[in-house]
Amino acid sequence: MSIETVVPESGRSAYRNFHFSQAVKSGGLLVCSGQIGTKADFSVPESAEEEFRNAWKAVGVVLKEAGLGFEDIIEYTSYHVHLSKHIRTFMKTRDEVLSEPWPAWTAIGISELAIPGARLEIRVIARMR
Repeated sequence: MSIETVVPESGRSAYRNFHFSQAVKSGGLLVCSGQIGTKADFSVPESAEEEFRNAWKAVGVVLKEAGLGFEDIIEYTSYHVHLSKHIRTFMKTRDEVLSEPWPAWTAIGISELAIPGARLEIRVIARMR
């Protein structure tokens, strides 16, 4: 089974420096690496809502680079620092980009993420058209 990398312009330095693709196409699926909702300067927004919205925007950039949209997501996993504190805010921002039929979802509470202060990372799997 072949693998084709998907690396938007915004992810090229991570590809070079950290040796990972933002997504790969294989077997009719797009498997995306986790996306964090930093601002353009890579700082974490003060507002959880802004951070979560930025994370979904980052997911959208990867999907678009692969020629897909949010409607192609079949499964996503969200990793949360302080899951119970922020879950309602997360669901609010999620519902701005996803709709029925709802993808499969797993929410996992964790102690920290790769970027200090970040509260959320979203990983998705989408179907290829």
